[in-house]
Amino acid sequence: MKLLLVEDNAALQTTLSRSFERRGVQVVVCGDGTRALDRWRAAVPDVVLLDLSLPGLDGLQVLAAARAEGLDTPVLIVTARGTVGDRVLGLNTGADDYLAKPFDLDELEARVRALARRRGAARSAEAPAFGGLRVDPDSGAVMHEGQPMELTVRETALMRALLQRPGQAVTRERLTELVFAGEATVQADAIEVVVYRLRKKLAGSAVELITLRGLGYLLRLADRPAEPA
Repeated sequence: MKLLLVEDNAALQTTLSRSFERRGVQVVVCGDGTRALDRWRAAVPDVVLLDLSLPGLDGLQVLAAARAEGLDTPVLIVTARGTVGDRVLGLNTGADDYLAKPFDLDELEARVRALARRRGAARSAEAPAFGGLRVDPDSGAVMHEGQPMELTVRETALMRALLQRPGQAVTRERLTELVFAGEATVQADAIEVVVYRLRKKLAGSAVELITLRGLGYLLRLADRPAEPA
């Protein structure tokens, strides 16, 4: 199991990392809200353990941004903000569970493993797939006929978004939000560059990337010439 621990308290970072690693969990630690999304995207974890009071971006801002760009990893908020209102706000923002500090390590581990089990079952059942392409539920990589495609981070984000709705158009605006999430300034035609590059990499596959003027982009099965009699 892979765990992303977003916590700025160095002592708690060490305690939690050692505790989970002793129990066979791979832990990636991040102590800054502004870097948390990059760590999240770089190696999609099974569970995110998220503090709310962070330097840079607040934990709720990190969570809201992650959900907005389609990162659906289960999130367990662990924070000193333990009022009912705080819990409701966290859950409504997209958290899957909430645990107030101080907490028992055994209970924390039990909650993390419960989220990971549900995540594993959901990924196996819902991993996007179409025309020989699929998203690997463990790494988040896009696979073609069982082999990983050589895609950039932006191309991967675009493909994952389109694979969620094969045969249906996704608007240019929505794709721009997902592919360039967190970037302050984006050129108006930036998404077209990513589409062009991805379209070239799909050449020869059973799938093609189509532009629908005024509607957006979609994936569809490529037209194949008829087999000779």
